Amino acid sequence: MHELELVKLQKNFQEKIAVESISMRFQHGVYGLLGENGAGKTTLMRMICGILEPSGGEILCDGMRIGKMGGEYRSLLGYLPQDFGYYEDFTAQRFLNYMAALKALPEDYAKKRIEELLDMVDLSAVRKKKIKTFSGGMIRRLGIVQALLNDPEILVLDEPTSGLDPKERVRFRNIISSLGKNRLVILSTHIVSDVEYIADQIMIMKNGGMIRTGTETQMAEEVKDCVWKCLVSGKEAMELNEKYIVSNLRNHGEQVELRIVSKEKPVENAEKQSPTMEDIYLYFIQKGNENKKSGTEVRRK
Repeated sequence: MHELELVKLQKNFQEKIAVESISMRFQHGVYGLLGENGAGKTTLMRMICGILEPSGGEILCDGMRIGKMGGEYRSLLGYLPQDFGYYEDFTAQRFLNYMAALKALPEDYAKKRIEELLDMVDLSAVRKKKIKTFSGGMIRRLGIVQALLNDPEILVLDEPTSGLDPKERVRFRNIISSLGKNRLVILSTHIVSDVEYIADQIMIMKNGGMIRTGTETQMAEEVKDCVWKCLVSGKEAMELNEKYIVSNLRNHGEQVELRIVSKEKPVENAEKQSPTMEDIYLYFIQKGNENKKSGTEVRRK
């Protein structure tokens, strides 16, 4: 198994800091990177894949700078960008043959590998159909096949379930989970449920910085006394929505049931609840905002 290490990694675009001094270590398993759109996730992933040069810091693979490794690093890597390029008039088979050639894979190996992967993602029956006839879910599955052609030991997936319906999202999560058994997988998304079920480690990113990392269990322990459920009037619901993080709101006749993320008890009749991953995410995003305003740094694990 290989190890990736980010050392004070930074990326600036003129005056804007897209990624700010991130230091992390990745080993075997699935790492879920959560963050809002614009948090810097794609920039970080593109640097890890060697597509963008860092403005500062470095990326090491087994202790060696990835820029010095060249083709050796690329041979370890599989990448599914958020919008991966394809020729819509190509059939799935022709497209994958083309991608295998670009990766300089031996013809016999490529043929066998393509068959295995198409079967894995349930696209064997449509291999001769043009990509322009595919649904969004089918195209994302084709994307994971092209990323896996060289049997990479490091797999980077940027918003892989974006735009998919719930059924396709579950199917894709299951594929990713199975892939994480014997390789390093880094998955970025703004959809909390994508990482809730499959990530061994969760990372939360905001405004270019990594504000929290850890397992779901570690994070839930910190948030366990900060989630509440209460039943209030419509007027009170509006007031509480202004004051607290409301992770869920549901009407019950003339009353409103609120799920609130807060260190303090929001109202007298509020009852503690076990935190979900969505509650955890909202808690740390808000904590990141508070720390930024006060000029302090969020604790990392």
